[in-house]
Amino acid sequence: MSLDKFRNQLSTIDRKIVELIADRQRVVGEIGNIKQTAGRATRDFEREKDVLEMARGQAESLGVDPDLAEEIMTALIRASLTHQEQSRVIAEGRGDGRRALIIGGAGKMGGWFVNFFSSQGFLTVIADTGVVPGPGKCRDWRQAGTDYDVIVVATPMAISGEILIQLAELKPAGLIFDIGSLKSPLKAGLEALRRAKCRVASLHPMYGPDTELLSGRHLIFVDAGCPEATAAAKELFAATMVEELEMGLDDHDRLIAYVLGLSHALNIAFFTALAESGEAAPKLAQLSSTTFDAQLLVSGAVAHENPKMYFEIQHLNDFGLGPLDALCESSARIRELVASGDEAGFVDLMQKGRDYLATRR
Repeated sequence: MSLDKFRNQLSTIDRKIVELIADRQRVVGEIGNIKQTAGRATRDFEREKDVLEMARGQAESLGVDPDLAEEIMTALIRASLTHQEQSRVIAEGRGDGRRALIIGGAGKMGGWFVNFFSSQGFLTVIADTGVVPGPGKCRDWRQAGTDYDVIVVATPMAISGEILIQLAELKPAGLIFDIGSLKSPLKAGLEALRRAKCRVASLHPMYGPDTELLSGRHLIFVDAGCPEATAAAKELFAATMVEELEMGLDDHDRLIAYVLGLSHALNIAFFTALAESGEAAPKLAQLSSTTFDAQLLVSGAVAHENPKMYFEIQHLNDFGLGPLDALCESSARIRELVASGDEAGFVDLMQKGRDYLATRR
């Protein structure tokens, strides 16, 4: 047979694969409807395990790489969960014609919340300096008024603090919450809202604006002194599979100083060292290793993020300098061990790190 004939065969198989995926998605939709009617959870980890084990077993019997089969089935399961979760959010929409104001709704995370509230049936209004004024959009949030069931503050953190204080003076009756990555610069505003007896909560989505499936993602509910408001904010996400965490203001920022501050700083230091090394990037790429490529992938993503936002995460955190000091001290210790030829000290350092990371599991 000629090459063209084989390619035609392959195209026919590929079309059948896509058709089977479409059939699978149709069945997934029916399963989602049954789960929703019966009040059952969207995600079934035991069933997922059975599906993946079945795929691996069949792949081995057919001479196919089991890892490839598992990877494909995992992608299909994720697509199925996304479809079921989004359908459930729409079907169980908490909006029912209620109104939501998203201050900073033209931004990336602000836009995520606009879509999220709209999908639940909220009449959503965007207030952002980056929009063209029109129906449902205004440049100044004060022009939009405060007569809303939910007000979300999704602006840069320094600005969010000021907006929260101004909202406290106006005393809106609806639920108010910010989505700041830090709470240090928002403390005064959150406290002002609490003193004004407003229904104030504080959230931190630990996911990005491109997130479609909330299963396996974390959403932090930070104590702003109003349990009723926190409960109301949680209710908005009841139809999703997001994993909820609760903590206090100081605990949040102390931990975030490591989770975000330290990880960001480490990657900034990595690509800064490369950029200032005098070594050409193409030449380094030719000598890449597994570790180097993995680190380059993460640091490349960090390099393309909003630098002003990343500076805020470092600068505005009351606990921000501790992890940076620890990073500097760790780097200095590694340099000292290498320079002095202290192999035992170097091995001990790696062993302690291995033991610490093992506790994460």
